[in-house]
Amino acid sequence: MTLRKGEKTTISIQEHMAIDVCPGPIKPIKQISDYFPRFPRGLPAAVGRSGGAPRPAPSQPSLSPAEPPRDDDEDVDQLFGAHGTTPAEQPAKSQAPEEAVDPEGYESDDCTALGTLDFSLLYDQENNALHCTINKAKGLKPMDHNGLADPYVKLHLLPGASKANKLRTKTLRNTLNPTWNETLTYYGITDEDMIRKTLRISVCDEDKFRHNEFIGETRIPLKKLKPNQTKNFNICLEKQLPIDKTEDKSLEERGRILISLKYSSQKQGLQVGIMRCAHLAAMDANGYSDPYVKIYLKPDEDKKSKHKTAVKKKTLNPEFNEEFFYEIKHGDLAKKTLEVTVWDYDIGKSNDFIGGVVLGINAKGERLKHWFDCLKNKDKKIERWHTLTNELPGAVLSD
Repeated sequence: MTLRKGEKTTISIQEHMAIDVCPGPIKPIKQISDYFPRFPRGLPAAVGRSGGAPRPAPSQPSLSPAEPPRDDDEDVDQLFGAHGTTPAEQPAKSQAPEEAVDPEGYESDDCTALGTLDFSLLYDQENNALHCTINKAKGLKPMDHNGLADPYVKLHLLPGASKANKLRTKTLRNTLNPTWNETLTYYGITDEDMIRKTLRISVCDEDKFRHNEFIGETRIPLKKLKPNQTKNFNICLEKQLPIDKTEDKSLEERGRILISLKYSSQKQGLQVGIMRCAHLAAMDANGYSDPYVKIYLKPDEDKKSKHKTAVKKKTLNPEFNEEFFYEIKHGDLAKKTLEVTVWDYDIGKSNDFIGGVVLGINAKGERLKHWFDCLKNKDKKIERWHTLTNELPGAVLSD
């Protein structure tokens, strides 16, 4: 463009903006937070207005992709220096408050991303009970739109996780730091269970209109516990771990039953006590069962060995405390088998089989030992817990 002498140069607004915005090579743009550093708690408000070292001019960015931004740390160091902090003290004092400041309210450590759970476990060997006290959780992951959760804790015994051995706490509303102080108890836990079982503890978020959501879990091998000694835990929750699907479904646990055996020399017969059941599988739509127990002493040529308990309504932990007597010579017991089955009573349709157990000379493990101890110790009442399975060899699964 040619200018005459005395004329003023005129630049359009587009040219003017282009000159201001693009003065040269494009450089990384600093974030606005770089110009407003977050000060540690307790720093006087006047610090920002006091005569510290001058800040670098915003129009002269010195960032490059190879150099991470360090202006915040340098600015804070300079501000602390203005209040008499020695250079040797500056790194320690500038880092400690930075770690304490948590604008989101959550810990950044990956271990605590899902939260931590505080609980204790006690194996009562004499009463065959495992007491699980769920104390509290801290820093749970938010699951709801309001940034909170409605947490509860549920327990499973592995292997064999099913509704039969599931226990859960109450639900606490709108909190990420719930305190339950609730004790859940598994009955019928044997020394064998303590060796091979693992307790799975899951924290979930209850949702009224959708499926409940998983937050985190932890697993404790029961062999870590010592009998009659409380062990406390404070553990970071983990993501959901896979459950072994290769288990033999025919041996799925359906609950526990407490049986007593006694051979009476005076009455010349076997006395069988059906004491109670624990953690039975739920067979009804309401989440419960109406259980009763049947027993047979086989082989039973005369079809007269069948006995039944009363039906207990709407429970998964029924107490029966009923005894039945079989007149039989002591020497003949070695050839017999005691079949115990648990059923859910239904009106107007066939009763549902819950689970069963067989005691006798052909049984294995604790079932064989219980039978052998009865034969060996006449006139002595021997009580043992046994695991119910969903398949009973030789039994007719109809009532």
